[in-house]
Amino acid sequence: MRLTDFRSYPAFEARFAGRVVAIAGENGVGKTNLLEAISLLGPGRGLRGARAAEIGRRSGAESRAWAAWGRFEGPLGACDIATGTVGEEGADARRKWRLDDEPLRSGAELADRAAAVWLTPQMDRLFQEGASGRRRFLDRLVWALEPHHAREVAAHETAMSGRNRLLAEGRRDARWLAALEDAMARHAVAAAAARRALAMRLNAVLEAGTATGAFPAARLDLLDPIAAALDQAPALAVEDRVREDLAANRARDAAAGGAAVGAHRADLGLVHLPKDMPAELCSTGEQKALLVSVVLAHAALIGAARGFAPLLLLDEVAAHLDQARREALYAALAELPAQVFLTGTEPDIFASLKGFAEGFRATPSGLVALPEFPVPNPA
Repeated sequence: MRLTDFRSYPAFEARFAGRVVAIAGENGVGKTNLLEAISLLGPGRGLRGARAAEIGRRSGAESRAWAAWGRFEGPLGACDIATGTVGEEGADARRKWRLDDEPLRSGAELADRAAAVWLTPQMDRLFQEGASGRRRFLDRLVWALEPHHAREVAAHETAMSGRNRLLAEGRRDARWLAALEDAMARHAVAAAAARRALAMRLNAVLEAGTATGAFPAARLDLLDPIAAALDQAPALAVEDRVREDLAANRARDAAAGGAAVGAHRADLGLVHLPKDMPAELCSTGEQKALLVSVVLAHAALIGAARGFAPLLLLDEVAAHLDQARREALYAALAELPAQVFLTGTEPDIFASLKGFAEGFRATPSGLVALPEFPVPNPA
């Protein structure tokens, strides 16, 4: 991985050879910045959800143009992925993507090459805040199984934005609105179907418990009227219903400033099965354990389905687990067909990974290899 003017790093370069990579360092030294860079080498806005113009290294009040580059090995062979705002300046700088040095129209085109799922301390509030964060978490899980899902979600958002703009301007061109509503209906149903399929397959892995070890069994509940309708009717019939609802409620949506029906209305519920308790009623520690269960089961599911699992980015996760759960996490990671990046403040928290993980200490200028964590089976 190489970075240029990315967050706190004027320049950075490292090669990660271990299947588990442990990065230790004080708070504020840039560990999360590295995980964010990895998360941006795929679809979406990364683990911080930042705008492109906010990511560059600061120079006074201005943010510099930035770039991130990574080489990946996967079922389709080696590839180089790059993203950044090089050539763009100012608060309106736009992010660009390249695959093997060829420009892409959007990051959605990377979904079959790279995917990442992450847990961060900020996600401890996932079940206390709004649905948008849970929906983004769900969609990252879906992308790894259905690469085209990213395009469906993006296409739905584009059509919805066009419809919202027409309604807000009072322009009731029936043909134009009907075309946008047709696109919304098609992409909303496709997105709901992919989310529904992921939830069903992931729940089967979670129920089996073979990938989650000592972490609690969980169940994902997809809270989405469109997905529920797909339980009762074929996709084309559900599309017709969504299209009719959108057409019938233009006035209401114009007054509300947005559509009441669509892929953007889905939400995710998570249930602690041994307690039969929704995640929002569980303790913070239990919620963290449930999310760990989900990402472990997801990695196993995707590994079995596609031959490779998404990158797992676990920011300060081990520090918030008790010793028994920490050891259970490391044991589960050792069995997964995924490359995992872990961060923590002290190397000691990763002691039981010696001989298996590659270890680094993060410094303001980059990473320093930890001699007590030699690279396992170096390539």
